[in-house]
Amino acid sequence: MALAIHIVDVFGAGPCSGNPLAVVSGAEGLHTAEMLRLTRWLHFSETAFVFAPTDAQADYRVRIFTLDREMPFAGHPTLGSCHVWLAAHPERAQQAQIVQECGAGLVRIRREGERLAFAAPPLARFGPPTPAERDQARQLLGLDDSDILDAAWIDNGPGWLGLRLASAEKVRSIDPARRWPTRMDIGVIGPHHGASGSGFEVRAFFTDHLGAIVEDPVTGSLNGAFAQWLFGTGLIGDDYVATQGACLGRQGRIYLARDDAQQVWVGGETRTHVAGALRGL
Repeated sequence: MALAIHIVDVFGAGPCSGNPLAVVSGAEGLHTAEMLRLTRWLHFSETAFVFAPTDAQADYRVRIFTLDREMPFAGHPTLGSCHVWLAAHPERAQQAQIVQECGAGLVRIRREGERLAFAAPPLARFGPPTPAERDQARQLLGLDDSDILDAAWIDNGPGWLGLRLASAEKVRSIDPARRWPTRMDIGVIGPHHGASGSGFEVRAFFTDHLGAIVEDPVTGSLNGAFAQWLFGTGLIGDDYVATQGACLGRQGRIYLARDDAQQVWVGGETRTHVAGALRGL
């Protein structure tokens, strides 16, 4: 059985500077365990499998896998899957809005010039962590309690616990633990000051299926959740650009906007760098 595969760079400011994603098409014959095995073999932070939709309102369906599980939603797999689907359906190239079906339901995707942007799904969990949860995140990241200005669950599928720090410089200085005994998904954000502009620096850390701490290069779901938190609490009022991945040698750029209906949109560049077939599965 041969499956189509595309390697797509998502959220990069230039070629090969964002978060790579494997998008597999034609995988109707694969079982869930086989999709997870392939995801681990490819070893990207996520792999997306694209299918025909089961909901009449959707244009396509995607199943998203990370190294230890299937996720109901994730950001860069959403934009990367849409990019591949549009390339396979040139007759839909001018379609103003695409609808993706995934584990979290229906997700709208729109064009923003040369970029794609998804409508951030509602938060499934929001609110302050317990003191023990906050302290566990602090220890994993090697922070003092005074470094954390605020903390909140901002879970839109992956399970993010968000921490707000005083500056982009503090975010970049984090040196996390190498391993952790329990599953964690932690995002940190801090503002750029002065000449670098008024955007934010973001980093994302999670535990893989072996308990190792992994840093995700550029993370759409987390940035969408952070924007919902910042806009919703009035900490910011204007659209902004987040940077992510500098500590990994990447140049991630995520464009966060809020429309008149208060919907948050998460946008970025998408580029296919590899296209081919998977064989022997």
